[in-house]
Amino acid sequence: MNLALIIIIVIAVILAIFGGLNSALSWLLWVALIVGVVALIVFLFRVISGNRRA
Repeated sequence: MNLALIIIIVIAVILAIFGGLNSALSWLLWVALIVGVVALIVFLFRVISGNRRA
């Protein structure tokens, strides 16, 4: 995995934690889910396409 993908995943996890702790900021949970799904799609695309460049 490249560095940008790891950073995106970490941000998604942090946003999910903050979104879960405060119900007034529940929109952060949706943002975290969307960012996490995008990161997962990018990761799967890289694995399927066989792109191994670092």
